[in-house]
Amino acid sequence: MLVASQRELRRELFDVLDGQGHPPIHSARDTTHAAILLEGREPLALIVVAFDGDGRSSLTLCEQLRLLPPCTDAPILAVLIDDATIKPTQLPAVVGGWLYASQVGTELIPRWQQLQGGTVEAVAAVEEKPVSKAVSASPARPSGGDYRFVFEDGDGDWLIIDPLAQRVVEASPAYMRHSGLANSVLTSLSLSEVLSFESVSMDKAFADADRRWLAAQRKSIRGHDTGEASARRVQQNGRDLIALQFRSDLAGVRPAVALTLLARLFSGSHDDAGIKDTAQLLLDEMGMDYLAVWSARPEESSVPVQVVQRWRGDEQVWPGPQLQSSLRLVLGGRTLMHPNDARRLADVDPLIGQLGLRGFVGLPLLDERRNVLGALLAGSRNPFAEPEILEPVLHCSAAHFAHMLELRRTREQGRAEGLLDALTGLPNRLLFNDRLDTIIREANRTGETFAVLFVDLDRFKFINDTLGHAVGDQVLVAVTQRLRSSVRASDTVARYAGDEFTIVLRHIVKTDDVMRVADKIVQLMDAPLHLEDGPEIQVTASIGISFFPEDAPDAETLLKHADEAMYAAKSMGRNNYRVYDVSPAQEQQNAALKARLRHAEGNGELRVFYQPQINATSEDIVGMEALLRWEHPELGNIGPGFFIPLAEETGLIVSIGEWVLRTACKQAKIWEDRFGLRLRLGVNLSAVQLMQPDLSELVAEVLQETGLEPGLLELEVTESISIKAAPNLMENMQKLHRQGCHIAIDDFGTGAASLDYLRKLPADRIKIDQSFVRNIGVDPDDEAIVRATIEMAHRLKRGVVAEGVEIEQHLQFLRTNNCDELQGYLFCRPLPQSSFERLLSERERLLSGIEDRLPA
Repeated sequence: MLVASQRELRRELFDVLDGQGHPPIHSARDTTHAAILLEGREPLALIVVAFDGDGRSSLTLCEQLRLLPPCTDAPILAVLIDDATIKPTQLPAVVGGWLYASQVGTELIPRWQQLQGGTVEAVAAVEEKPVSKAVSASPARPSGGDYRFVFEDGDGDWLIIDPLAQRVVEASPAYMRHSGLANSVLTSLSLSEVLSFESVSMDKAFADADRRWLAAQRKSIRGHDTGEASARRVQQNGRDLIALQFRSDLAGVRPAVALTLLARLFSGSHDDAGIKDTAQLLLDEMGMDYLAVWSARPEESSVPVQVVQRWRGDEQVWPGPQLQSSLRLVLGGRTLMHPNDARRLADVDPLIGQLGLRGFVGLPLLDERRNVLGALLAGSRNPFAEPEILEPVLHCSAAHFAHMLELRRTREQGRAEGLLDALTGLPNRLLFNDRLDTIIREANRTGETFAVLFVDLDRFKFINDTLGHAVGDQVLVAVTQRLRSSVRASDTVARYAGDEFTIVLRHIVKTDDVMRVADKIVQLMDAPLHLEDGPEIQVTASIGISFFPEDAPDAETLLKHADEAMYAAKSMGRNNYRVYDVSPAQEQQNAALKARLRHAEGNGELRVFYQPQINATSEDIVGMEALLRWEHPELGNIGPGFFIPLAEETGLIVSIGEWVLRTACKQAKIWEDRFGLRLRLGVNLSAVQLMQPDLSELVAEVLQETGLEPGLLELEVTESISIKAAPNLMENMQKLHRQGCHIAIDDFGTGAASLDYLRKLPADRIKIDQSFVRNIGVDPDDEAIVRATIEMAHRLKRGVVAEGVEIEQHLQFLRTNNCDELQGYLFCRPLPQSSFERLLSERERLLSGIEDRLPA
């Protein structure tokens, strides 16, 4: 029985089966037609059903056919039409096998053979003996050597190639979705039209076929996609073929690339002037054809205003906003998700019909109070290749656009109230001082460290005097854009006076992070400015930096010290930055501390504290992080942020790090023997330790000495450590992973190596930096980063731990977004060994009490 609504396909199926001598053959358009033809007939030997679109109607058809007596036991073979968006892995168990419509002539009989596990004769004989239910109950696994199981079980972009004929034999469903080209198109083209390698010839790549990843580009519906390809040899029915996997650079296809896109998105400009650049970035990297951002004030019943629109196609006469029903729904707070069926909206929305969109997303832009600020509309003329990747990226982008629109409205309000600089739109001195006082109050409550930067333009008076104040104003506006692009949304940039700017960098974990920002500003400012209808101008800046609370406890002194450091930078030749120098007395104290630190371990002044890591669902303890503390006999507790840099300067970090590893592993083994909780122990490794060539041997020795299982040890590597800067990093991490130890990327999101780390390090877990977690409920951009990091990490099979969880709002947000584990003061502060042991004992006591009360 052949069931297909396409007349040409039914004819082709009939001819192939008829040519093999398999009468009688019934051909039907739908279930009703099939029921008429099969009335009173004998049981069937085979049912062939055409699947198109999302396959829903065909799935229903299969269920209805099973109710007809002749169809009860017959195996079902699915034929996927070129425009089908349903994946082979989504076919129901009742479907025994599948092929593409373009393969009917060559593959229909072999696929039937696979269902029967026999030859042509066995297939012909099946007319006399109907197939059993056992055979038709689940898809048959192809016999030895068949490459197609990769298409069914995997989701990679695969091509099967005949190297002699220089033709594509078959493409995987993922390849077709991501390239936008049907199997029939790919098999009709010469191989050179489909794919090319950048650095080697096609013949060389296929001759080696050594699975190395080589830079390549492929033909796609967008023209060409860049990426990398890996070739290997396979055999099929005695033919020597090449199996080639392609990894695209498009963010809409691969989660790792999407994560890097988000990093680029949020490290760029947070100013509303950056909306157009952000829209273009999304359009290019996500492989979409249409994107628009609208601003609206529904509470005022105002007409929506289009902020930006991007279209990859011919010029259009655009329908007005009042005619776009999808836009009205989104501005009303509705989220629209149509990954592959947007055409059904074309009757009510002329925009979608006019552009021929098949994939469409509409997202409301919301402020922190969930008020609608506008709408993000995005679409593609092809179904979205990977909706699971695209949707979270667009949700994050919507949060980013919403923040930009909110910033624009805040500026408009600020100008009206005299709190914003009229030229640059930045907070003025009055508003900055108020914000700095507020930040200091919050920092005193939370223990936050932040930095104040004082930025002064070098020789700006000369520009005003020689080129005029109009040019000077253009320079100030351009400098404002560069400064905004250098910081995060949670940071503050202000025009303090004239050519002086001030910046507050929030939630500082390491002083090196501030230095990187300052260096980035200096480099950006060093690039020539190209002004409208004017000369090319070179403007540099000198920057002074002070830290709270190390350099001062109040706003006035912080600014004074940053100002002093700025003048020190100018005295050193300008175009650089300087950190506020401590007093001679402080330098003397640092030298004394370095000397004391050399004997701290021997004197018993170093302590290992333990902070529990909590399962987000059960809230039970699943791990712990070992944290080093220095209890100075005279100065009391000294924070690790202060003495760890001293240890790295003196080289003591290697011996101290070894002591921490031994102490923590020994204690973890004692607790494991007593409580049996299988708690994972996290130990931080510094950059200096990671460069030691014998690191893996040291860890193996400590594990053998203490008896701790390698699987219970997790070594944490901070994201800011460059793979290139630590020569032995990759080799050490791979050795440790092979030993059975886990690897975690610490402080994730604070560095610039997200994609590099995820690709190359054998990481099992990602720890989201506390600077993002603490901004949950405060900064929509940071919330979007957290949400996207969790989603992308899960797609890459990485676990996720959120650091810095301090309030119930953090917990609820992270739990809602499926974060795996949590760590922070909401659950427990870092505890000394004795207190942590009491915590485990109390847990054991409480659980045993619950068990005693349970009925036998």
